Amino acid sequence: MSSGADKPEHLATARTLSEALPYMREYAGATFVIKYGGHAMGDDDLAARFARDVVLIKQVGINPVVVHGGGPQIGDMLERLAIKSEFVDGLRVTDKATVEIVEMVLSGSINKQVVTEINRAGGTAIGLSGKDGRLIEARRLRRSKRDPDSNIERVLDLGFVGEPSQINPRLLRTLAESHVIPVIAPIGVGADGETYNINADTAAGAVAATLDAAKLIMLTDVAGVLDGDGALISEMTPEQAAARMTDGTITGGMIPKLETCLWAVDRGVDAAHILDGRVPHVLLLEIFTEAGAGTKIHRF
Repeated sequence: MSSGADKPEHLATARTLSEALPYMREYAGATFVIKYGGHAMGDDDLAARFARDVVLIKQVGINPVVVHGGGPQIGDMLERLAIKSEFVDGLRVTDKATVEIVEMVLSGSINKQVVTEINRAGGTAIGLSGKDGRLIEARRLRRSKRDPDSNIERVLDLGFVGEPSQINPRLLRTLAESHVIPVIAPIGVGADGETYNINADTAAGAVAATLDAAKLIMLTDVAGVLDGDGALISEMTPEQAAARMTDGTITGGMIPKLETCLWAVDRGVDAAHILDGRVPHVLLLEIFTEAGAGTKIHRF
């Protein structure tokens, strides 16, 4: 009877495990902050794969911290409740009625769905809002816009849209020591207890910087950062990334994501990655293979 040890798929599995071992050693005990969002959240199969991959990362000695988004789900709920919502420069204007829905969706249904998937995959996940233990203290986000006709700059009122002012690292470090995987909804608490809606990318970057994370990993709906010809840029220094934004090579929704990556790397995060969350096991491909996946921003 053949043992099957010489079958191509078995040899490929063995090679993959052998290739992964040095990375497991390198990152043992390190913290990875993973921003989870995009279409990967809306696909049941991808969500289950994501959960299994996060559990595997935890089991090999890495401390994953998941920060999730939920813009489409928030939009769906607001539409069902006939609450009108508008955007300014990509940010949802959030009045008191809207922020209550945002908190309900992010801290409630979405957060618990992610936690449930990770627990089902064999991990121990706990869902947190940024309000729990004052994990994410926030202040009102201030944005200004210059009128092209009058050249007058005016301050935009975005309501209860916030930005992190302080992250409480003690809570997350305690959970890491307890072998728990934190799953964070990007809701912040203000000085007077008010609730703020925070962009998930921004929240993930702030958490990564506070925890001195080895990696900030942002899952998106594109392959990564593309050059002018549409080809993937696999690696960039912060200086190269800034130059490509200045010369117009990088445009649109990729700019705020890249700005968050640069901000985090500037504050001590070893590397930031922008990956296509629609690719099965993209986390494992990036972390445990030499070829990697997506775009990596780091200092060479």
